Amino acid sequence: MFSPDEFLTLEHTAHAKLFESQKYVWDALKQIASYLQFRLKPAVLGDLVGKPFISDSVFVGAGTVIEQGAVLKGPAWIGENCHIRSGCYIRENVIAGDGVVMGNSCEFKNCILFDEAQVPHFNYVGDSVLGYKSHLGAGVILSNVKLDHREIQVNATDGNIATGLTKFGAIVGDRTEIGCNAVINPGSVLGRDCIVYPGTNFRGVLPASSIVKVRQSVQVLTRRDAGQVP
Repeated sequence: MFSPDEFLTLEHTAHAKLFESQKYVWDALKQIASYLQFRLKPAVLGDLVGKPFISDSVFVGAGTVIEQGAVLKGPAWIGENCHIRSGCYIRENVIAGDGVVMGNSCEFKNCILFDEAQVPHFNYVGDSVLGYKSHLGAGVILSNVKLDHREIQVNATDGNIATGLTKFGAIVGDRTEIGCNAVINPGSVLGRDCIVYPGTNFRGVLPASSIVKVRQSVQVLTRRDAGQVP
């Protein structure tokens, strides 16, 4: 239960070694820093638009476009044919696969993005794993710290599982879609092929191929002062 292959297609990352022999999928988060320390060979093989900031602890694959205004602090490993848009902030210990979109006003920290993951607008991705072709709508936040700063647990059906982490956002399975302005709370685990409706506040474990709906009551009234000059 909660093994990496339940949520992720490891053929869609060049960094499958991070998940080898891991009991739980989130255990890979504990390995990112050491993995990059020993395996990262900094180089910029992509195309730069203007003068983005790229530190000397970043690898950028061929065909990747990095726009002016992006900041790649690193350590970070960015794959091929990605699009790093203006205003993107890539902090420490970030791994992105091929064909990934990392958009404007998005922040990334200690995370793994599988091939073709899309994070295009106003998102925070911290201490999380995003599967193949997963997508975050505008404004989606993967919250990674509890308000009391205690250890994060995963709420499994047969009891809570201690993660050993005080910072853990979410596991987002392959092809899962999260709608605009949703908040995914710390320690959430979302299976493959799920849909989370816009504006959802979600915490917990979501089985594969599930839909999370939010229903709200909307009342439309007529303005009594319409047309009056204030």
